[in-house]
Amino acid sequence: MTLPDLWFGIVAVLWTGFFVLEGFDFGVGALHRLVGRNEDERRVAINTIGPFWDGNEVWLVVGGAGIFAAFPDWYATWFSAGYLAIVLLLMALIMRGVSFEFRGKVDVPRWRHTWSGTLTIGSLLAPLVIGIALGDLLAGLPVDRNQEYTGSFLDLFTPFGLWTALTLVLLCLLHGATFLALRTTYSLRIRALRLGRLVGLVAVAALVVFVVWTTRLADVDPLALAALVAAPVLVVAALAMLGRHDGLTFAATALAMTATVGSLFAALYPNVLVSSTSANFNLTVQNTASGDYALQVMTITAAIFMPLVLLYQAWAYVVFRRRLSPPAEQPPTRAHGAGEPASPPGEPPPASPPVVRPG
Repeated sequence: MTLPDLWFGIVAVLWTGFFVLEGFDFGVGALHRLVGRNEDERRVAINTIGPFWDGNEVWLVVGGAGIFAAFPDWYATWFSAGYLAIVLLLMALIMRGVSFEFRGKVDVPRWRHTWSGTLTIGSLLAPLVIGIALGDLLAGLPVDRNQEYTGSFLDLFTPFGLWTALTLVLLCLLHGATFLALRTTYSLRIRALRLGRLVGLVAVAALVVFVVWTTRLADVDPLALAALVAAPVLVVAALAMLGRHDGLTFAATALAMTATVGSLFAALYPNVLVSSTSANFNLTVQNTASGDYALQVMTITAAIFMPLVLLYQAWAYVVFRRRLSPPAEQPPTRAHGAGEPASPPGEPPPASPPVVRPG
């Protein structure tokens, strides 16, 4: 394996890690108004991702920086083609981040409703824009022999790119629902499970189309086996949600996201951006890579710091692992007979954990 091949794999891992980690953040942000029936419940839903969302977004920055450093020609062509889309993405991320901070500044229902709306819009718009961009890599964009984008903004909306975006948005919603079920109790958890079952059915249908479409574009038989991993995983997630095994459900949706994004990069290799103008103009791993010295330095740096980042994030999830409940929520008061649990299956004993404010 050459250094360019290694770094293509690292870039794929970074983008996959972004969707696995930030995916449930997007899902919670989009679903918080549906899951929460009142202000206390919405606050709890948002607080489930409070300690994580800003750290998870770093994976997007590192993913873009990895392309910039390891494949500067890929970065120049792809990011130049999607300049307006990147502006739209930044607006969505800024809108979302500001919503976390401003939503609780004024205790007025209209104020909170407005910022809840911007949080929902930003959480849906961001994965939609990124999904289109990732799908375009495989679908193809008009690129000439000089590796310059020759199309317009509308040329970015390829059919496969739009379907990839739809699939990733649905997976983010499902991932967010399973995370809410894992981090909340009673009524919030039950609503999250119901939403997850509903979204899961649509996500499976979208994923099947995505898998078939991806294998036809890539025309690689072994890819079908890798990509189809996602569909059985989603079925396992659906069964786990019916059985209320929250940890297994969340792990299954995370694996489904991993398989989906990973299969896209597997289908793309050895290209990094397909040219719809001519196959001779495709951007590949080899013709867009940096020099060996730069890649060697980057490899050493990644080998040192990536494990540290992973350990830190794992520690954060351990520290903030407790379930959250609205202050007024009480455990069920109906009597239970011998052998009947006092709490719903899979629930820990009722607790009053401290409220964690986002940001």
